[in-house]
Amino acid sequence: MAVIFRDACRADVPAILALLMDDPLGAAREGAPIKTYLAAFDDIAATPSHQLIVGEKAGEIVACCQLTLLYGLSRKGGRRALVEAVRVAPKLRSMGIGAELMAECEGRAKAAGASVIQLTTDKSRQRAHAFYERLGYVASHLGYKKPL
Repeated sequence: MAVIFRDACRADVPAILALLMDDPLGAAREGAPIKTYLAAFDDIAATPSHQLIVGEKAGEIVACCQLTLLYGLSRKGGRRALVEAVRVAPKLRSMGIGAELMAECEGRAKAAGASVIQLTTDKSRQRAHAFYERLGYVASHLGYKKPL
């Protein structure tokens, strides 16, 4: 059975959270009360430049990510797309679902007029790095983060 990609709904939040927490990095940074995630979902859903995408297979959420359109003056005033929180259920990894999810993001980004798509991934996620490189992504920049 194929994976169907769609916009997430509020009822999907617990399943998305389970995917986000299903590895050591995610487990260490997630875990707030569910009302915090529901409030964040409401903010995201109310902002047209943000999309939470889920992959559903046989009624189960098996993949997710967030796609954000960024507007700026650089790149000739062009839009760029940012992909974050990409996850595929562990039991279904290496089956092409992640590539399909990224293709969904790329298609949505192109349809919205984005000229480039970008993402960050933790330095420790070596398998993710190889995955993105197979899809044609280039590690062209060095990123920095600072907790606030």
